[in-house]
Amino acid sequence: METDPTRMCELLVGLPEVRVLAVEDRCGEPIRVHVEQAGERPGCLGCGGAAKVKDRDVVELVDLPAFGRPARLMWHKVRWCCPDPDCEMCSWTWADPRIAGSRVAMTDRAGRWATEQVGRYARGINEIAKELGCDWHTVNDAVIAYGTALVDDPGRIGAVEALGLDETLFARLGRFHRQHWSTSIVDVAAGQLLDVVPGRAGKATADWLEAQGPTWRGGVRWATLDLSGPYKAVLDLMLPDATQIADPFHLVKLANSKLDETRRRVQSRPSDTGNPSPIRSTVVGGFSPKPTSASTSMAGPSCSACSMPATPPGRSAPPGTRRKSSGRYMTTTIPTWPRSSSGVSDTISKTPPARPRFAALAGHFCAGRTRSPPGTEPMSPKVPPRGSTTSSRESSERRSG
Repeated sequence: METDPTRMCELLVGLPEVRVLAVEDRCGEPIRVHVEQAGERPGCLGCGGAAKVKDRDVVELVDLPAFGRPARLMWHKVRWCCPDPDCEMCSWTWADPRIAGSRVAMTDRAGRWATEQVGRYARGINEIAKELGCDWHTVNDAVIAYGTALVDDPGRIGAVEALGLDETLFARLGRFHRQHWSTSIVDVAAGQLLDVVPGRAGKATADWLEAQGPTWRGGVRWATLDLSGPYKAVLDLMLPDATQIADPFHLVKLANSKLDETRRRVQSRPSDTGNPSPIRSTVVGGFSPKPTSASTSMAGPSCSACSMPATPPGRSAPPGTRRKSSGRYMTTTIPTWPRSSSGVSDTISKTPPARPRFAALAGHFCAGRTRSPPGTEPMSPKVPPRGSTTSSRESSERRSG
């Protein structure tokens, strides 16, 4: 147990070989602790003679919070000089990397703590700057300084079995907001971002893979990509033994886009009667491991005028139905209706319509036609006869009589 007040202050500061000179406590400001190094007097770096103190420069460093308050470490750095006039060594500053690095406005422990908060716990620079009570650039410069050493460490990237490539819109720069893309290289099995290289053409990615060495590339068994041509070329060249796996999201997106393109092309194609092909709808069910009854058989769409289904209930999809299934992600049904719509017309004609005035139009629209089929009589609306009405003259005569 320490009872010496000076030694107690040194233990609270927690820095090696320092002496606590003073403590400033101003209202509304961070607490400031003045320290200086407590080592032996160094010798001249040129001639080896005894050095003397030239001056002392006070450097303010951002430190970790002390007892819930922002703290500043006021480091009195000693500047030494050689008393021998013939020595080539004029002066030098006494530095200690355990207190702070060169050209960094934070202590070493504060810089390491901020880098860990950003890199491991994904905290924002602004949040850390508010906690330390300093400027945003102070924290950002420290994170870059300490983070660069971690990124450049050759032992940072271990063995990877599953490698993933994906492009990201990094920024929009310039007067016309030109897009600048980047490629993210990810360890898919560990869920770790390995590196980010500029561009998405594939050259920077190939250079990165080449720099890892043949032994490292030989350990990659799977490679995931998003149907990108340049990425596939890079993987074919640099990882020929790896099994390439396409992202399911992009597969489903590409299938749906091609399906919709085909639907529009076929729907706009004129039929034998001069009308567009009666493709009704495209039903996409999703995220079910097993196809449901709605995906295996589909009743046609209902008509808004007569409220009648285009396909009678209890029947399966019409002949010519094509289904496309992609695992549990998507089940798509495209009914190709027959050109003869007699079945639909018969169903509508046998069922009493809810709105007789629009019965004829409903029959044509549900069948995908704008005119009556050949050899059939057009459906005429059956309007109930109006009841007898009494003129105003007869009513007046009756009242007068």
